[in-house]
Amino acid sequence: MTDAPLHLSPEVSDAIATGKPVVALESTIITHGMPYPQNLDMARKVEGVIRDGGAVPATIAVMGGQIHIGLTDDTLEALARTPPDQAMKLSRADLAVCLTTGRTGATTVAATMICAHLAGIRVFATGGIGGVHRGAEDSFDISADLQELAQTPVTVVAAGAKAILDLPKTWEVLETLGVPVIAYGQDDLPAFWSRNSGIAAPLRMDSPDQIAAAAAMRARLGLKGGQLVANPIPPEAEIPRDQIMPVIEQALAEAEAQKIAAKSVTPFLLQRIFELTGGRSLDSNIALVLNNARLAADIAARMVRQA
Repeated sequence: MTDAPLHLSPEVSDAIATGKPVVALESTIITHGMPYPQNLDMARKVEGVIRDGGAVPATIAVMGGQIHIGLTDDTLEALARTPPDQAMKLSRADLAVCLTTGRTGATTVAATMICAHLAGIRVFATGGIGGVHRGAEDSFDISADLQELAQTPVTVVAAGAKAILDLPKTWEVLETLGVPVIAYGQDDLPAFWSRNSGIAAPLRMDSPDQIAAAAAMRARLGLKGGQLVANPIPPEAEIPRDQIMPVIEQALAEAEAQKIAAKSVTPFLLQRIFELTGGRSLDSNIALVLNNARLAADIAARMVRQA
């Protein structure tokens, strides 16, 4: 048992007590991903997709000195109305300080994995994971998400790593850390907005049953860490790689010219890509998050059936 300051919503508390499947969701996409009320609408849609899939959504955020595992609709709206500069963007390093100081915090992939595991939740749906940033050989800018995947036993469903990153280096680091990277239903790793990255997947699985069984086998073997399920964006929502890469390169060049660094890089790049694609990147982002939520709900249900 943990004595962490967890506050479970009634829906999540009932689901855990009765053995129903639960899917964790991050909150950074709500506070830092898009403005109100679009962020609230998106969050409700994602939670609805998980419920439609027979699982219970558990959006995670830090509010009032507690880790909220699952948000009521009123709490979700309050979070969606929180300005980005009033919500800490939480990773492993920030979580304890945010709780201690009573600030509002939105969880990234790493922090969401930690909190989900504390609550006994085994599956987490997100958009894309963080990874190795371009130029990391000089900046050493590598997301804590990669280390978290290596040590926290949560299955993360994402559309790969964010395409603004150095994808080959990201996959190399995950291999070094012993993280299973499983492409779902194809031999190529997806690249967030694009279904294909041109990089062969180290592992492939074609059914939620297989993915759930693999997580159970890792536990039986005593292996630390989780597994990353790289789920390609639906074909109708894809921005092909030859279209999105020139846009990414332009945004990266602008970030470098303006000397934008550290945690400011990703929000800047995503905003510029949104502008340069006329909003198409955001539409694709929402579609891939919904797609990942569907698969995560199915995996969570299979885990419950196999237990």
